[in-house]
Amino acid sequence: MDNPLRQVQDTSLRFVRPNIVQAIRAYRLEDLRTAAQNLGQHFLYANLAHALSKADVLELIGMQFYFPSHYGKNFDALFDCLTDPLHKSGPQPGFVVVLDQIPTAMKFDREAREQLLDVFRDAAEYWAERKVPFRCFYSFL
Repeated sequence: MDNPLRQVQDTSLRFVRPNIVQAIRAYRLEDLRTAAQNLGQHFLYANLAHALSKADVLELIGMQFYFPSHYGKNFDALFDCLTDPLHKSGPQPGFVVVLDQIPTAMKFDREAREQLLDVFRDAAEYWAERKVPFRCFYSFL
C-alpha cells in the first residue's frame, strides 16, 4: 500500500512532464529536493551565481555535480557526463536537476545560455528514450 504522506510530498512534480527543461518559476528548491528524495531520484544542484564565463559555468557544474576529474569542461563533455556513464552504471530512477542563477554576464551571453540549456534538453531527450524522468529547472541571476 502506498504511503499517503509520500503521495502528498510528491505532488510538487505531478504536473511537470517527466522529461523537460523549464524555468524554476514557482517551484521552491527545497520542494524539488524533497520530491526527488521521495521519488528515489537523483537530485543534482548547481549554484552558478559566481560564474562569469562559459568556463566558470562548466567548472561549477562539474564540481557541484561531482563529475570525474577527466571531465573536459565543454558542452560535449557535459552531455556525456549527464548520460553515458550513468546509463552504463545500470537502471536509473530519474533525475531532478536545478541550475540556479545562471549568469547573464557579457562573457556568458544569451547564445551561451541557450547552448547550456540545449545540452540539458538533449540529456532530457536521451533519458526520455530510455523511459527515465529527467526534469531540469533553471533560474537566471
